[in-house]
Amino acid sequence: MKNKIAIQGELGAYSHLAASKLFKKVNVLACKTFEDVFEACKKDKNIISVIPIENSLAGRVADIHYLLPKYKLTIVGEYFHKVEHCLLANKQVKLKDIKFVRSHAHAIGQCQKNLKKYKLTTIVAADTAGSAKHIADNASKTEAAIASSLAAKIYNLTILKKNFEDKKGNTTRFLIMKKKHKFPKLSKGKKFITTCIFMIKSTPGALFNALGGFAKNNVNLTKLESFSVNNTFMQTIFYLDIAGHAQNKQVKQSIQELKKYTKKLDILGIYPVDKFRYKK
Repeated sequence: MKNKIAIQGELGAYSHLAASKLFKKVNVLACKTFEDVFEACKKDKNIISVIPIENSLAGRVADIHYLLPKYKLTIVGEYFHKVEHCLLANKQVKLKDIKFVRSHAHAIGQCQKNLKKYKLTTIVAADTAGSAKHIADNASKTEAAIASSLAAKIYNLTILKKNFEDKKGNTTRFLIMKKKHKFPKLSKGKKFITTCIFMIKSTPGALFNALGGFAKNNVNLTKLESFSVNNTFMQTIFYLDIAGHAQNKQVKQSIQELKKYTKKLDILGIYPVDKFRYKK
C-alpha cells in the first residue's frame, strides 16, 4: 500500500525526493503552499506531511514556525537530506545556449559562483520543481532551471551540470508530521528528540529561569528559536528541540521547571533521532 504524502511544490521538489527516500511507495499530494500541506493533514489523518524546516546554508524555512502552533500536527520523525542542485534544460539544449536560469530564491543563492561563471541571468520562481516544469512546458531553448535530478526525470529534461551548488554538504532538515499521532514510549538504548513550543510569562528573568531547569538536570537543547506572533513585537513564541524523551526523568523535570515560567506550552512531538546527527 502506498503512503499518501503531502508536500509543498510540484512533483520533483526536494520534499518529494526526501519522501521517496523515507518511504518505499508514495502517492504524492503536491500542494501550492505550506499551509495547504498542513490543511491537508488536518483534514485527513491518513496523510503524512514531509516539510522542510531548516537548511544548513539558508537557515530556517519561512512560514513553518507560524504554522506549527496554528495546526499543532504531531511530529513523528525527522530526516536530513543532502541537497544536490542540478542545472536542467530541455533536450538538445547546450550550456552555451542558456541565457537565463529560473529557480527558488534559496537555490539561486546557493549557486552564485556557477551563475557568475557562466554569466547567467536569474529569474526567481516559487519553487525548484515548478521551475523545471515551466521550462519543459514552454520548450525553452535559452532558459534552464536549478532543481533536483528527480525533477529532470519527471519532466524529461537534460542535466547540464550536476552539483551546481557553491558548497558541498548543503543539507535540509525535514519534519514528518501527522494528525494526532500517539507519542512513542520511552525505550532504553534509543535516542529521541522532544519538540515543543512555548510562550514565556512577561516577567523579568522568565526566560533565564525557564531554561535553567535544563542546565540543572544536564539536558541538552539542540535548537531554540523565537518568532513573533499576531503582528506584534510584544508577544513571542519559542520553538525548542530537546535531546531526550519527555518521559526521561531529567527531561521530565526540566519541562516541569519550564512550565512554571510559561503562559502556554505544547509538546508537538517525541520522535527518534535521525542518524545524520551523529555523522562527523
